[in-house]
Amino acid sequence: MQALIFAVEEINADPDLLPNITLGFHIFDTCTVLRRAAEGTLWMLSGGKGITPNYRCHKTAPLAGIVGDSGSSQSILMAQILGLSQCPQLSYLATSPLLGSRDLFPSFFRTIPSDEFQIRGLVKLIIQMGWSWLGILASDDDYGQFGVQIAKQEISTTRACVAFTENILTGQPNRNAPHLVQVIKESSAKVVLVIATGYNFVIVVEELLRQNMAGITWIASQGWATSLLLSENRFRGVLTGAVGFAIHSGKMVQFTNYLNSLRNEKPESLLPSGKDYRESLNVYTAVYAIAWALHNLLQWTPGNGPFPHVSPPTISSFQPWQVKFCLLHNQVTNFFSYSFLIFNGKDHRVSLNQVKFYLNGSNQVPVSKCSPNCPAGFRKVIIQGKPPCCYECGRCPPGQISNQTDAVECHPCSWDTWPNLQQDRCLPRPTEFLSYGDPLGYSLAAISIFSSLIPLGVLGVFIHQKKTPIVRANNYSLSCLLLLSLFLCFLCSLGFIGYPQPEKCLLRQVAFGMVFALCISCVLAKTITVVIAFNATKPGSRLRKWTGVKVSYCVIMLCALIQITDCALWLIFSPPFHELDVDTKPGVIIVNCNEGSPTAFWCMLGYLGLLASISFIVAFLARRLPDSFNEAKLITFSMLAFLSVWVSFIPAYLSARGMYTVAMEVFAILSSSWAVVGCIFVPKCYIILFRPNMNSREHLMGKDKNKK
Repeated sequence: MQALIFAVEEINADPDLLPNITLGFHIFDTCTVLRRAAEGTLWMLSGGKGITPNYRCHKTAPLAGIVGDSGSSQSILMAQILGLSQCPQLSYLATSPLLGSRDLFPSFFRTIPSDEFQIRGLVKLIIQMGWSWLGILASDDDYGQFGVQIAKQEISTTRACVAFTENILTGQPNRNAPHLVQVIKESSAKVVLVIATGYNFVIVVEELLRQNMAGITWIASQGWATSLLLSENRFRGVLTGAVGFAIHSGKMVQFTNYLNSLRNEKPESLLPSGKDYRESLNVYTAVYAIAWALHNLLQWTPGNGPFPHVSPPTISSFQPWQVKFCLLHNQVTNFFSYSFLIFNGKDHRVSLNQVKFYLNGSNQVPVSKCSPNCPAGFRKVIIQGKPPCCYECGRCPPGQISNQTDAVECHPCSWDTWPNLQQDRCLPRPTEFLSYGDPLGYSLAAISIFSSLIPLGVLGVFIHQKKTPIVRANNYSLSCLLLLSLFLCFLCSLGFIGYPQPEKCLLRQVAFGMVFALCISCVLAKTITVVIAFNATKPGSRLRKWTGVKVSYCVIMLCALIQITDCALWLIFSPPFHELDVDTKPGVIIVNCNEGSPTAFWCMLGYLGLLASISFIVAFLARRLPDSFNEAKLITFSMLAFLSVWVSFIPAYLSARGMYTVAMEVFAILSSSWAVVGCIFVPKCYIILFRPNMNSREHLMGKDKNKK
């Protein structure tokens, strides 16, 4: 009120603004009651001495405009009435966004920004502070309800969520405070946005104080951010750390002097306190806006005004709608802005970057989250039926990482990288193959090299003892060829050890198949030779013409040729190739050789099994021939061991992974080769080296005669 009186007196004293014209005013107290607001509006429209709707019965000075009301609900009611008569209304505190509609309220103006701006600013403050879980208290009037609507709309576009929304019931004496405090206690939200006036919120704060409740960070709307009712020291424990918006204040030096001159005449409680006048500045601006509109209106001259067919108005004949027209078109501007306020016993005006320092005296910002932060390596998992801010932290799936807090989703690593244990960064995948540096690799390599020397040693013994009966009786040439093929069989296992180069991948399975085909072909040829040799001794046998070495070499060539053909087709149509396998073993690149055509591989292996089976069957049928010259039993045992190794190899090969697949095949090659060496040649070498008395024709013939 003092700001209005001061503005009017200052305008009347200004010789340039409204010269020779004295402004007057009527003051009507609505007591923040809607009925009183309607009554006061009609009272002013009727002339100030009684209420006569649609008539101005009392001849007083013309009404230029109305300044007020402070509340949005009262201002809306007044604006609906004043809009009918086009009488300008300037509010200094009504912030409802609804009042911004020029269609609904054509004659309403204000010197304070709409709630839409302050609510947006408060939501921005909430997001800036990292608060994602908050409650909302709002008065059940237009100011609170429109504020809640805007706040929820703005929050829905962010990552924050509303834990609860409760109304401060202005129609109840206790404002429903006990229920509101109970809701706040039961909620996990530690930040509460309050959209209400200080007059209504102070009763809730009284209840909070009575229940000794603290630890809540309050976000204050402009309606109570600077309320004197809440600035008492007894509320400090409840409201310390509250942050909010207040109307930007300005320095009014002349007004301060004016108030100082009144302090000796009027009670202190009737005068504004402090040096920053927020509401007073808005009232002051509203009065000057009306004065300038009236001044511009009276400056019109015939033919130059906005109404060429209307006589220029005088101070006694102007209409309120003409003042409204000037307010709409004159450049009377008020720069709207807000200040941040932090309550720590007294108001502090700070910037957004300084807010966190005032909240609790340190850089530690209070936390208000429905769920704890998900660290790097985890992602948010939304809980069914709960707000998006309430989530669980789930570990990233294998092969994926998250390198930030509260990640919504995890990102896969590139094909050649894999997450670390924390799953917050990708590391290069280690490669795996049967290396010479691994204990398994160099052990198999050493066994292969040592084993390859055994057939050479046996071959040397046979060459040195080639004229002895036991060597001659067991087909010397075929035995030498078999020993050479066994030497190659042991050595071919080295092709499976070491880094699988493309050339090695192309040749190692083919070399293994061909060398083993030669080896088993020699065993089959020896078996057939034994059968033919003993059956050719029968009188009149037609097998005598097949007793030469040609039959053995033909069998070997035919059997080897079939395997060579199979391998050639394999290399032509679907050759093996170098492969980096990232799927079999998570986190590891398995460097291996893809067989190209599994069918060709198993055909090659199956053919070896077929040759071994034929040799086993023929040798088994020939086991009862004369012992001294008969290798059939030895071949039977060797082929039985050979088949057992490769039959066991199949499930082991299919179940093994990575380098152990290769190791399994190397082991099968060595085992099956040792089966042939051990069963066929070790007994002969034992006789030659340790029982030379049995390596004689007489012993062999004598043993034969005894049998007869």
